[in-house]
Amino acid sequence: MPSFDVVSEVDLQEVRNATDQSNREVGTRFDFKGSDAHFSLDDNVVTLHAQSEFQLEQMMDILQKKLVKRSVDIDCLELGKVETANNRARQGVTIRQGIDTDTARDIVKAIKAAKMKVQAQIQGEQVRVSGKSRDDLQNAIALLRKGDFGLPLQYINFRD
Repeated sequence: MPSFDVVSEVDLQEVRNATDQSNREVGTRFDFKGSDAHFSLDDNVVTLHAQSEFQLEQMMDILQKKLVKRSVDIDCLELGKVETANNRARQGVTIRQGIDTDTARDIVKAIKAAKMKVQAQIQGEQVRVSGKSRDDLQNAIALLRKGDFGLPLQYINFRD
């Protein structure tokens, strides 16, 4: 029985590379000269450090451009609150990995609402879609691409 998996994954090595490139660019830009602005990456959180909220906005723009150049979908970014204290500003940006339960339910609901001849089941942080024919599965992928679930979705393990 043909099937495929719907996942939401981000290549963390590309995120690390984009963060390093962003740090280099901030270090060489004239408008950041003399300020201790930098990016730090811990697990799935990129933290932006700067002197003002305006600089954080500029740094966020730099980071997004570097991520897009490295083919990382910026829909996976979840911006945290800006914290300001003692002439310093800080903002955390979480890289979302995996499909949470509510989004997985929405995906299954969308497939069932389309009355397609496929079955969808939640398996941890991914959704497995199976059907009788390859065409039905391709139609399911097309349906999911049209939908907006708030996460970048990838379709892997397509098996006949």
